[in-house]
Amino acid sequence: MNITSVPLIDLARTHAPLEADLKAAFERVLHANSYIMGPEVTRFESACAEYLGVKHALGVSSGSDALLLALMVLEIGPGDEVICPSYTFFATAGAIWRLGAKPVFVDCDPLSYNLNLSQVEAKITPQTKALIPVHLFGQTAPLGPLRELAQRHKLPLIEDAAQAIGAAWQDHKAGTVGEFGCFSFFPSKNLGGFGDGGLLTSQDDTLAEKARILRTHGSKPKYYHHYVGGNFRLDALQAALLQVKLPHTDTYAQKRQAKAARYTQLLNEAGRPEQITLPAPVSADFKHVFNQYILRLQNAEQRDSLMAYLNEQKIGNAIYYPVPLHLQACFADLGYSEGDLPVSELAAKTTLALPIFPEMSDEEQDYVIEALLCWGARQ
Repeated sequence: MNITSVPLIDLARTHAPLEADLKAAFERVLHANSYIMGPEVTRFESACAEYLGVKHALGVSSGSDALLLALMVLEIGPGDEVICPSYTFFATAGAIWRLGAKPVFVDCDPLSYNLNLSQVEAKITPQTKALIPVHLFGQTAPLGPLRELAQRHKLPLIEDAAQAIGAAWQDHKAGTVGEFGCFSFFPSKNLGGFGDGGLLTSQDDTLAEKARILRTHGSKPKYYHHYVGGNFRLDALQAALLQVKLPHTDTYAQKRQAKAARYTQLLNEAGRPEQITLPAPVSADFKHVFNQYILRLQNAEQRDSLMAYLNEQKIGNAIYYPVPLHLQACFADLGYSEGDLPVSELAAKTTLALPIFPEMSDEEQDYVIEALLCWGARQ
């Protein structure tokens, strides 16, 4: 096979074997005359709850809205503080800010890029009302120690598991340990939909029931409003299509894990360029599902040079995330300055994601590896 390009992700290949089932799901919704919530969503929620091992799973409009809904259930608002990482997607802190609360940023661990647990306790104040760890790139934050810390300080734990469905810490799947788990079904996720969608999970009956009410403008029954909620409903079509893919979630993860292991093994055997650091080995406590495979370079110039070379070779790549949240312009009033969270700032300048998806061929992966070695030889 003569490979001349490799995409960052190829959803067409993921969906091709499922095309008949996806079309059947579409036809079922088309003729059901029920397009928002309804039986399709209920069935999908039940399937997700069984897969994750939680009592409650609520389909919602997006992963961002799952975070917002969790915070609203906990009545977090002006004057409150919520601790979260700075090196993550914007939605984590954006949901806190939208409710008038204050995101309190912690630095990330230099190996996993998840929040640095050792810094969390020092950030807790009387105004702290919740902790939001993010399970970044498909690997959970250390859930056991986080849960112990949260319980000791009587703080709810909201897991941002948008990138980590199927990931686990010991025997605990992401999104099942905290008061809430928040998932995204953005198309590029390991379980990706065909538009926006998300899931909110909980083991707590009272919290879950309040979330259900807030999900539909705070009404129960319809038109009788106990709270001011929002429109966080999941479309029936998304639920039906996602239910086709849900049984394949663990297989997708296993294939990603195999691709990640192959990258690491072959690059190390070939004498990877000294400028490149590969993802840290995953400890036995963690099941990493590799939503992304992240390289770290020594400095920004090297990262930009490698990115340019991969682009020349028509190899997909991406930067997650070029500006950490504590330095975003919209959070300037919080008073952070460059240098406050140095590990997050360095990660933003030096990391690069390589192509990884379940259907990626060995030949495509070999092409990426060869490009990395050729780039290294030129440095």
